[in-house]
Amino acid sequence: MKHVNKKLWGGRFSKSIDSLVHQFNASIPFDVRLYEEDIIGSIAWARGLMAAGVLSDQEAETIIDGLEQVRSEFVSDRFDLHSGDEDIHSAVERRLVEIIGPLGGKLHTGRSRNDQVATDFRLWVMRACDVLGDQIAALKHALLVRAEDDIDVPMPGYTHLQHAQPITCGHWLLSHFWPLCRDSERFAQARKTASVMPLGSAALAGVAFALDRQALAAELGFDAVSENSIDAVSDRDFAVDFVYASTILSVHLSQLSEQLIVFSSTEFGLISLDDSYATGSSLMPQKKNPDTLELTRGKAGRLIGNLTGLLATLKALPSSYDKDLQEDKESLFDSFDTLLLALPVMAGVIRTMKLCKDRMADHLDSGLLATDLADHLVSRGVVFREAHEMVGQLIRLAEDKDVELSDLEPHDFLSISDQFGGDFEHVFDIQAAIARRSSIGGIGPEALRRQLDAARTKLDLTARRL
Repeated sequence: MKHVNKKLWGGRFSKSIDSLVHQFNASIPFDVRLYEEDIIGSIAWARGLMAAGVLSDQEAETIIDGLEQVRSEFVSDRFDLHSGDEDIHSAVERRLVEIIGPLGGKLHTGRSRNDQVATDFRLWVMRACDVLGDQIAALKHALLVRAEDDIDVPMPGYTHLQHAQPITCGHWLLSHFWPLCRDSERFAQARKTASVMPLGSAALAGVAFALDRQALAAELGFDAVSENSIDAVSDRDFAVDFVYASTILSVHLSQLSEQLIVFSSTEFGLISLDDSYATGSSLMPQKKNPDTLELTRGKAGRLIGNLTGLLATLKALPSSYDKDLQEDKESLFDSFDTLLLALPVMAGVIRTMKLCKDRMADHLDSGLLATDLADHLVSRGVVFREAHEMVGQLIRLAEDKDVELSDLEPHDFLSISDQFGGDFEHVFDIQAAIARRSSIGGIGPEALRRQLDAARTKLDLTARRL
């Protein structure tokens, strides 16, 4: 069975393409979302051809008017895709010719789909970086507001998911703010990488007409023009940068989700998810499941796969354009779509969750202050390694007696070392232990105020860049 249609490249062929080959070859099911970028790029190209004397002013005006009509059909959801449309470029050109006649065929003068798709894709990625940047900023803002509200509230800190040292709620929340700042920077870098215009590179050898590529780049919003036409049509580093930034962001969201899942469990009970961001069980009426967080955690695996798949596609390609590069978009679009939904959901979780401060206080056992006790011995002249050993023996003694470290009797401390003589009870004051850690990045009140100021400044700078 043959698929009879007029292809942009059909003149050299004596047979119509097989219908299954057409289906296999077509990218229109997913690259149709590039319609805005394709039309913007085509309008700029028409103006460039006019400036180069290839099109008359009237011809360019007619083409641009036709492209605007095509755009309006897409925007109003009136554009009819045809079975013969191979990709967004052929669909737009086909409709343009239907509207303005054979003149529409002049638009592709000097241009190849190789540089056209690279231009469209870069424009789309630049816009996508801005969109995700806004969503990351919203999540950072949610974390910052919650951190400000409970900056000094003590809670247990964990390493290896075991009690470690006391921290504060604000410090814990801000520990998830700063990775998002790095994510913002990665997307800003991905945008910069994408902002190099390949239009005018044609198939691989450049354009034979006197096109002003710098003027084209300025009109389309690119920062620079590609220097090598072969590299320009094959370069997908910007796509890798975007998918990489998306993947690291998804990992950070997954880590935050995991912590919230654990903290919301009955065993921990440090937070409670709002009902609007949880689900129930069809069998067990008492259940409140953190499905939004579990999905966020699970989707990170797919985004990791998107990155490795794209890298595998690119790793063995010869220079210039190869059809393999059609595989660069679906994984990138999927990563974008996933994050575009996950980020506002996570921001909603953060804004609405309840911090269970009484339960946090219940978890503040004196064992969290074991390091402070060792530090106290160091202040009395004991070598830290010896102090560490002494406190470790005390911990074992408290476990044998099934009591808190702070509930041991004075003679228990002295049985380990006479260095415990004198006043050391102040060591078991949680607030004092927090206050002692006031170096930059620590949990002391002054350090936390500095961190909050730095976070506000960082968020403000990000907002201004956007």
